Amino acid sequence: MADLIEAFDAVLSDLDGVVYAGPHAIPGAVEALRGFAPRGIRLGYVTNNASRTPAEVAAHLRELGAPAGDDDVVSSAQAGAELLAKKVPAGTRVLVTGSAALAREIELRGLTPVRSADESPEAVIQGFSPDLGWRDLAEAAYAVAAGALWIATNADMSIPQARGIAPGNGTLVAAVQAATGRTPLVAGKPQAPLFLAAAERLGASRPIVVGDRLDTDILGGNRAGFATAAVLTGVDTRESILAARTAERPTFILSALDDFFRPYPDAEAHDGAWRVGSSSARAVDGRVEITGDPDDLDAWRAACAAWWNAHPETDKQAVPELHWTA
Repeated sequence: MADLIEAFDAVLSDLDGVVYAGPHAIPGAVEALRGFAPRGIRLGYVTNNASRTPAEVAAHLRELGAPAGDDDVVSSAQAGAELLAKKVPAGTRVLVTGSAALAREIELRGLTPVRSADESPEAVIQGFSPDLGWRDLAEAAYAVAAGALWIATNADMSIPQARGIAPGNGTLVAAVQAATGRTPLVAGKPQAPLFLAAAERLGASRPIVVGDRLDTDILGGNRAGFATAAVLTGVDTRESILAARTAERPTFILSALDDFFRPYPDAEAHDGAWRVGSSSARAVDGRVEITGDPDDLDAWRAACAAWWNAHPETDKQAVPELHWTA
């Protein structure tokens, strides 16, 4: 049986929670990333983090030992700036609630970044920066409440860091939303254009999107019509993947990036049960009966096959009761 990666010509990888957590690489991730090129697999990075330029992100990846050219990184800051440039004329004053990298993307599109609502901005663009504080969010709220067009680079509610899970851009966007009663346009994940642009840049016809978040990486990849793989090195877990709504269900479930270099076991149906490897699962009413080891990922893959087959269309998370048999 061929390794999983052989079915694809490119990997579109998320960064936070997949390649690194905070400044440090996730164990084994760099080695896995290095393994794609020898097999003829193109590699691109699709990130919702708008706090750094693509060149800065690529430089960080190279410092970690990962293969990365500046053009290999596609960011939500680029997507947000592109979306904004389509909606307002050149020279428009834009309040930048975010990093210097985001302000630079605005400048590159012929727009004028400002930092205060007193400068009468006609638009607000909000992206993640660890340096944002209350005064920055207040300026955004003043401008948004006054009628400025509001674009968020992304809406991730959390971001993996070396010390744990921290608030993401979506949390900060929610603060402005609560203060103004308005809702922004969102440019990055989970919208499909970011993934489509990355695939086009790589010249890929059979890409796979890999990420740690169902609500951004997997949903966006699915919307783009690509195969998707959820890795268990970041935000989402075996349990949350099992409970996922239809639009956020991944094609594959991987423990980490190096699972690409192993055959992926098929899920086979037999007498109402689904078998993956030596594990099997059956959905009965609101529960899943699993024969296998909870530490074996194949048991969870079988559980997902059984539960998802029993509930093929759902727009809400559905958490089944689990019954394990050794």
